[in-house]
Amino acid sequence: MNTGPHYRDEAIGGASSNYRPTVVRKRETRRTFSLYSAMKRTVDLIGSLTGLVLISPMLAVAAALIKWEDPQGPVIFRQTRIGKDGKPFCMYKLRSMYTDAEDKLKELLDRNEINGAMFKMKEDPRVTKIGRFIRKTSIDELPQLFNVIKGEMSLVGPRPPLPREVEEYTERDKRRLSVTPGCTGLWQVSGRSSLSFKEMVELDIAYIEKRCLWFDLKIMLRTFKAVAGSRDAF
Repeated sequence: MNTGPHYRDEAIGGASSNYRPTVVRKRETRRTFSLYSAMKRTVDLIGSLTGLVLISPMLAVAAALIKWEDPQGPVIFRQTRIGKDGKPFCMYKLRSMYTDAEDKLKELLDRNEINGAMFKMKEDPRVTKIGRFIRKTSIDELPQLFNVIKGEMSLVGPRPPLPREVEEYTERDKRRLSVTPGCTGLWQVSGRSSLSFKEMVELDIAYIEKRCLWFDLKIMLRTFKAVAGSRDAF
């Protein structure tokens, strides 16, 4: 009695039936992610363009005050940050520090108030008087909307790190670089400067694993509330 073909067909059929749902699920996941990426980019463009129109008077006033306090330096501070997949880009901010701030950083590293690959200091002597206000209200971050328009950043995502910070990253920390960095994110609305570097990484990874359009919108709404309170910014 020849049972070989029967068992072989049954085995092939069984493998195929188990394989097809897996392939379908992967295709559906890719399709869902592609749709999310397209919708996220649309929200980024509409949100950043609308935001720039609405905040342009505020930016003009802030720029005048920055120039009034420290006439020697530029209004816009340009800094190299690390974006998605480790690609460097030039990030824009309103200048909140004196022009020699980068030179003085080495003198202050031992006074870092956050453990890990990031520098934060509540009473940073490099920050100007106007700088303290625009940092506390996050006005200094608004020029990053230009980075969003250019596709270097998103409205929501992990904050883009400095090159020197990435040099100290562990493999787990580098997961932050797997997505486009954002102007705001889960870290900012969960405690911001009051959290440790490790807590920030875990929040960023949690965002990466859960990200969807509704989650992004929820974070943006929480950002407005956090900025209104502004107790954790420095």
